[in-house]
Amino acid sequence: MRKPLIAGNWKMHKTHLEAITLVQQLGHELAEHDFDAVEVAVCPPFTSLRTVQTLIDSDRYSFKLGAQNVYFEKEGAFTGEVSPAMLAALDVDYVVVGHSERREILKETDDEVNAKVKAVWAHEMTPIVCCGETEVERQAAETEAKVERQVTAAFAGIKPELVARSVIAYEPIWAIGTGRTATPQDAQSTIAYIRKVVGATFGDDIAAAVRILYGGSVKSGNTASLMAQPDVDGALVGGASLDGAEYAAIVRAATGAVREKR
Repeated sequence: MRKPLIAGNWKMHKTHLEAITLVQQLGHELAEHDFDAVEVAVCPPFTSLRTVQTLIDSDRYSFKLGAQNVYFEKEGAFTGEVSPAMLAALDVDYVVVGHSERREILKETDDEVNAKVKAVWAHEMTPIVCCGETEVERQAAETEAKVERQVTAAFAGIKPELVARSVIAYEPIWAIGTGRTATPQDAQSTIAYIRKVVGATFGDDIAAAVRILYGGSVKSGNTASLMAQPDVDGALVGGASLDGAEYAAIVRAATGAVREKR
């Protein structure tokens, strides 16, 4: 059974001091048994990674550490960028790649996303590859074509065994930060299609192994219904991950849903 992942993407929030407070609150809110059914990750800004890593190690928290982005070169004259080697040295577990905000606002291309996926795996971290459609694309019935293109491009040239261990996050752009959430049935339908796309290229066994998350205005109140869907393997949580009590409630809701599935 695929072990679900709940990953909190803090985006451009929290100083390193505020990060300490948030992680400690999460550590207080969650018990060890909460981590038995699901993995829990926090993805702070680059400036807080070292602080959070030290706190996880010193307090022996069970959180996984994630980064929100990476550059695909190991080193060089790339002012302002952060390399995969730098992240790996901080014991980063997951790296978010191709988030819609980077694609839409910063014009990140499919080829760049693919290069980042390769760089993340080359440094023995796990990519969380994002895909999703805009409101206009949804209304034009282009959701499947959009996510198929993004997923196919992201994993081009990646070994099947690495694809199986990767994470994909379906984030409909129209639901990010808007308070609107895809219905559980909509999320299931698109995520099942993404799994079909993976299977068409890499085989059914790989498709059955890869974890696919839902993201887009995830809250404690809708987590259980989303997680009840057979192909939804967790959530990439945005704004709700900035509140320790709410994020812990999301984790507990996910844990309960997983136990119901079993």
